[in-house]
Amino acid sequence: MDTSLSTIAVVGLGTMGTGIAEVLALAGREVIGIDISEAAALGAVASLEASTARAVGRGRITEQERTEALARFRTSDDLRTAADAELVIEVVPETYEIKQQVFRELDAIVSPTAILATGTNALSVTRLAAESQHPERVLGLHFFNPAPAMKLVEVVSSVLTAPPAVEAVTALARELGKEPVAVGDRPGFVADGLLFGYLNQAAAMYEANYASREDIDAAMKLGCGLPMGPLALLDLIGIDTARTVLEAMYSASHDRLHAPAPVLGQLSSAGLTGRKAGRGFYTYDAPGGQAVVPDALTPAADAVSGAGRDVASVGVAGSGTMASGIAEVFAKAGYDVVLAARSQEKADVAKGRIAKSLERSVAKGRLTAGARDETLARITAAGSLDAFAGVDLAVEAVAEDLEIKQQLFAALDKVCRPGAVLATTTSSLPVVAIARATARPEDVIGMHFFNPAPAMKLVEVVRTVLTADDVHATVRAVCARIRKHPVDCGDRAGFIVNALLFPYLNNAIKMVEEHYASLDDIDAAMKLGGGYPMGPFELLDVVGLDVSLAIEKVLHKEFRDPGLAPAPLLEHLVAAGCLGRKTGRGFREYARR
Repeated sequence: MDTSLSTIAVVGLGTMGTGIAEVLALAGREVIGIDISEAAALGAVASLEASTARAVGRGRITEQERTEALARFRTSDDLRTAADAELVIEVVPETYEIKQQVFRELDAIVSPTAILATGTNALSVTRLAAESQHPERVLGLHFFNPAPAMKLVEVVSSVLTAPPAVEAVTALARELGKEPVAVGDRPGFVADGLLFGYLNQAAAMYEANYASREDIDAAMKLGCGLPMGPLALLDLIGIDTARTVLEAMYSASHDRLHAPAPVLGQLSSAGLTGRKAGRGFYTYDAPGGQAVVPDALTPAADAVSGAGRDVASVGVAGSGTMASGIAEVFAKAGYDVVLAARSQEKADVAKGRIAKSLERSVAKGRLTAGARDETLARITAAGSLDAFAGVDLAVEAVAEDLEIKQQLFAALDKVCRPGAVLATTTSSLPVVAIARATARPEDVIGMHFFNPAPAMKLVEVVRTVLTADDVHATVRAVCARIRKHPVDCGDRAGFIVNALLFPYLNNAIKMVEEHYASLDDIDAAMKLGGGYPMGPFELLDVVGLDVSLAIEKVLHKEFRDPGLAPAPLLEHLVAAGCLGRKTGRGFREYARR
């Protein structure tokens, strides 16, 4: 089997094939680009000329390197020109029929020692290899779009693949400046296997009219630090492509989370396949365009109707990190804040935590000393909820326990003045159950801040069936004043962010349970292939495995979907006291401070 891989053929010169060809040519390989479409071949050459010119302009390569790279790239419409290639990478349309035909023809053309790679992200590599006369040389080489920029390459072995072939393409990926991750043959592999389940759930959430497309996308960008929202990403990938991937995943897993949301089929059948068609979940300025333009579903600037209630003073109940952060946010925005804990000592400690946070902001030049002093002066630490008698908005940030929150709201009902808005920061509990602990459930709303509250821009605004319109308008106006981005959602488990995030985390744990991939490879795949700021296991250890398990249980209880049942490995780690960074051990071990 040839391991030099100096001459490489790329079959299929669409966006992905052209990108792979560019990476290879710039890395010194002789590249043969093959496509039955003359227009595609001409487009690939033009794309390579333009992208390398930009690279020269940005100082990434020299003019001589550009000239040499362009000279190493030639195109053809005849598959027989791949005869001298030591590696052939096919990136033709995502169907078995087309890919199998390419492999059958290549068997009669290339050397018996040449390696054949499929760029599929959804189809079975084993099934494709079975069509070849030499299945031991067939493997998956899954680049991510755009190939020149994305670092991840999934190297996919079937049960038939020879180890030397895997070693050769893994070494090639490293020489290209990529991060290869070794995975087995199952639909979606690692990155897409986790990503597309999440995208599918977001599509189903939108289809159910639970939240607007804008709010779903904003929630995941601002709440999780993702580069794109899920619906915008579906438009970029292609809704028809996403549906194909999900169909392949569902046929293998029979997991309802992978069953394509009906809206994906409806949009695909209507030709509304995303950016390439000029319309998908969003409408674009032109087919293939990137700029979103307003359409009939675009919310008006003043989408929230009705006047809200006046809010000049805010009470924050709690003494933990979240309570301190929320109190800091309100005080910075000019509100008079009462920070109440179960004792004066705890309240003073919480205010001290705010003082340290403000001091760090001063040291970093983000806040003046005068603004720090004014902010602290607006905060009154109190050892009793009685101090909330005059507040206009009361926000609880106590333990995520329904009984504790209900007891607190029963107390707020007695203490707070008529007309005061009562808000819970719960991330997973039913807001209506908390509201019913009061005699005024119409005044109760969810106001889910994200940790750390001073830094995170998102607030999920959760209306129950009993929440008054002016209470909703009030909270939206307050979010604007404290410079947070509110997203509206209904009162169901997980709201937007956790309902989409935690099934994804749970599925990552299941991959490890099944010995499909390692912690490190899964984390690397999602950071490098999906643009996630943290891998799933890094995030689980930061959030806390006990917190994660509690949210998984709430989601499973609410939706009764077997695919949402907490992974046994998560339950075992929690039972063993391995809760993540806070205990020094979770999925990984950490140095004790």
